[in-house]
Amino acid sequence: MSAPELALPDDVDALKAMVIAMAQKAALLEERNLHLELVNKSADERIARLTAVVKMLERARFGSRSERLRTGALSEEQYALVFDEIETGVAAIEAQMEKSAGGSKAKRAPRPRKGFAAHLERVEVVIEPETPAGCEALEKILIGEDVSERLDVTPAKFRVIVTRRPKYAYKGWDGVIQAAAPARIIESGIPTEALLAQIAVSKYADGLPLYRQEAIYARDQVEIDRSQMAQWMGKVGFELEPLADYALTRIKQGERVFADETTLPTLAPGSGKAKTAYLWTYLRDDRPFGGSGPPIVAYRFEDSRAGECVARHLDGYRGILQVDGYAAYNRLARSDRGNDGVLLAACWSHVRRKFYELHAAGSSVIASQTVAQMAPLWAAEAAVRGQDPAVRIAARQEKSAVVVAALFALWEKELPKLSGKSKPAEAIRYALGRRAALECFLADGRIEIDSNTVERAIRPQTITRKNSLFAGSDGGGRTWATIATLLTTAKMNQVDPHAWLTQTLERIANGWPNSDIEALMPWNYQR
Repeated sequence: MSAPELALPDDVDALKAMVIAMAQKAALLEERNLHLELVNKSADERIARLTAVVKMLERARFGSRSERLRTGALSEEQYALVFDEIETGVAAIEAQMEKSAGGSKAKRAPRPRKGFAAHLERVEVVIEPETPAGCEALEKILIGEDVSERLDVTPAKFRVIVTRRPKYAYKGWDGVIQAAAPARIIESGIPTEALLAQIAVSKYADGLPLYRQEAIYARDQVEIDRSQMAQWMGKVGFELEPLADYALTRIKQGERVFADETTLPTLAPGSGKAKTAYLWTYLRDDRPFGGSGPPIVAYRFEDSRAGECVARHLDGYRGILQVDGYAAYNRLARSDRGNDGVLLAACWSHVRRKFYELHAAGSSVIASQTVAQMAPLWAAEAAVRGQDPAVRIAARQEKSAVVVAALFALWEKELPKLSGKSKPAEAIRYALGRRAALECFLADGRIEIDSNTVERAIRPQTITRKNSLFAGSDGGGRTWATIATLLTTAKMNQVDPHAWLTQTLERIANGWPNSDIEALMPWNYQR
């Protein structure tokens, strides 16, 4: 209200009262503004701290992937947890600011949102407006409506399947008839195949240990002892072993196979102390070079990291084996690359990692130079991913070959100038010692520049590893490798692992023929 529009009373007392009221209102506004300033300042400080944390984590995270920082960084799962909590913190700050502003925060424009899946149940809720006064007798005409969708969830609930098999006798006929009992994976047991699949997926795909599942199910007043669930999983693993073996067979039919290994905690027999076991991983994925075969992964639990393990796993394979620098794989390849051995292809990411560690520490000019010269290799790969081998070879010969030649020339020139025991010399010798295997990707479009594909397949298993302690291959390790093989393969093929495992267990219980095992595999799943 402007001064000319302000109606002032003629009475002095009324005028004083108006002035006092305005002063009180001004004081309240000033107090509120001061409060908002404090809230905003506090929010700005908290957001600044979170922003600094985000920047630090991004440097560490992406530096770890491209080896800008030293080793020992957080795992991918830990990064995900941290970023989730930061998002939660920012949302809490925004809610506080909105409340302090009296809910007057301007509504942001709705962002384009992907619609919910068509198979989800739709529950219609119609909210009718109240009839205005005086309109009770008038005809109401619908001229439009606003529709919104929100995602809801009904917590998973147990149910009991009651199966009745009536017995009948016929008058004048000797005998009793009754339908045969349905086949089950757990004979005379209480779990359905769907429950077995739920427990298996939770443990082997989602990293939820049996003792936690036991507590979760107890909230629904369903008591399932974890030792009982463990026995069920042993039975499930046994029934699925032929499928896991078949998965490895199909992998070895591929033109190129990735291989890697990681550690697992296990108990030493008799001593009760923890020792290290190994999870060997083999993966086939033809999609990067335009292949049509399904992606498949196979895990093998071993108490050893000896080369005998990989030789046994890949017995009969004669294709391309893409690996890191572990020497155990060398026994599979002949020096003359004859038909009796595999063609080893090395991983450029492992080479790059050694130089990035030195580059991040600022301790080597040659390392920093190597890092800079390597960058175009991955840019060239991104442009031809999914293309057929011929296209990939042509692009690599045009763009990557000159980069690779320059790198090896640089390393050969600089190595004599370095101390033989220095870290830069070690990194250069690592690369020069694998030159033939590193250059394979230039001449064969089926080969990848790195083995990151198999490393990504190992990463989900590290979640379960943190929640597990095995007792050797016969103490859960073999079962874990078997079930994880099939559930991870299902996810790689965009198949719901629970739905696939439920259907597969039901089929196995009903005597599915081994001659048609291909139809049971995750990549052939049909609802």
